[in-house]
Amino acid sequence: MAATPSYEWRGPFQNIEVNNLHAECFDHEPKDIDWQARLDRHSLGWVCARHGDQLVGFVNVVWDGGKHAFVLDLMVAKSHRHAGVAKTMMKQVIEQTESAGCEWLHVDFEERLRPFYFDVVGFHETHAGLIRLRHT
Repeated sequence: MAATPSYEWRGPFQNIEVNNLHAECFDHEPKDIDWQARLDRHSLGWVCARHGDQLVGFVNVVWDGGKHAFVLDLMVAKSHRHAGVAKTMMKQVIEQTESAGCEWLHVDFEERLRPFYFDVVGFHETHAGLIRLRHT
């Protein structure tokens, strides 16, 4: 990895790029999801990280239209992991959500990601609840 990726809040993307990155990051076959329609409807914004023309990182920020924003689908291509891509994307997420007037930024994650979200990004532990509605 020679060049530093570029980062853009609400950057342009193709659905196939996000579908392929999601498949790589969450270990499943690529799906045909219309990310643009989904983000247009539910998102405050997103960050695209690119190495040249290649999408190497993506994170979605949904919100309630008021004080609360939620981090979803933080993804970094295997070729660019452990190089600060996720940290840089999250820095933009924090800046943009604060600038939009949000007071709270929420995230949930797998236990293995705890050091990243707490130690690197600066989230704090809180009590929360979850109900699994569908078993796939």
